[in-house]
Amino acid sequence: MNTEKRNGFRREIGAKARRKIRAQRNPAPGIWVGLGMIGLIGWSVVIPTLLGAALGQWIDRNYAHGHAWTLALLVVGLVLGCAIAWRWVTKEDKEMRKEKETHNE
Repeated sequence: MNTEKRNGFRREIGAKARRKIRAQRNPAPGIWVGLGMIGLIGWSVVIPTLLGAALGQWIDRNYAHGHAWTLALLVVGLVLGCAIAWRWVTKEDKEMRKEKETHNE
């Protein structure tokens, strides 16, 4: 084996050892963490949707107009909830990528 191959092999073994030590120090989150995040994302969509529907019903009951506000505000709440969830997921993804990059250095 020539010197370049040995050095490359040593670097590869060293990198794998560092990843293994890092994984032992920082274990991967369990299934409950993942399920909790799914629930958190779900509630961030459901709550604005239900609030929009409730506000729409209140407006329809108290102010009789020719328009049905319940469906319109339900859709507005759904869009708002999806935007909140999207922003949260994007933020978490950026933090995970940043953490991964700092560990790879």
